[in-house]
Amino acid sequence: MKIIVVGCGRLGSGLASELSRDGNDVTVISSKPELFKKLDADFTGETLTGIEFDKELLEKAGIEKTDSLIGCTESDDINALVARIAKNKYRVPKAIARLYDQRKVDVYNALGIQVIATTKWSIARTKELLTFSRLDSVMTIGNTPVEILRLVIPSLLDNSRLIDAFPLNEIHVVALARENEAFIPSNGTILKQGDQLYVSAMPESLNRIRQIMEL
Repeated sequence: MKIIVVGCGRLGSGLASELSRDGNDVTVISSKPELFKKLDADFTGETLTGIEFDKELLEKAGIEKTDSLIGCTESDDINALVARIAKNKYRVPKAIARLYDQRKVDVYNALGIQVIATTKWSIARTKELLTFSRLDSVMTIGNTPVEILRLVIPSLLDNSRLIDAFPLNEIHVVALARENEAFIPSNGTILKQGDQLYVSAMPESLNRIRQIMEL
């Protein structure tokens, strides 16, 4: 995958190093070149210095062909701006902003920006969010650990009843999208490969969901 990491603090450097180690094509952008020293010695990606939201710099980083981008500088406003540019102008499939001030979560979600709260997200969980294509965190509900997840139904769950596929008390189904239509499914709804199932869940339920979907 092609991934752009904007910011090179603890989260950015750790995330970029792990993503690079996993074989991803990673570019790190920072206005503070001294922070690149935080990257692991085996980092094989690219580093670019400049204003994080500069159009020419983002295009030099390959934003037009990138699969995922995360803004994780020290500034909530820069993170949100970069994520919004990536999502709205360049149609990056997965654009995320790290947020320090959790009072802004609802505002950024309303703008269509997916956010992660710095106190709740580890490098491992953030990496999963950037690289998984069948399990996405769509939004966090206010200043709480509750998340809205989008699950893309795999072939192994094709023609399964919803209640049989996800017999979990700790998740709550919000909606199901199929062929440009959305509805609220019942426990007896038959799932089809490629369906997009939206559920609310706590972070501790993610591992069980992944096991069901064999992620």
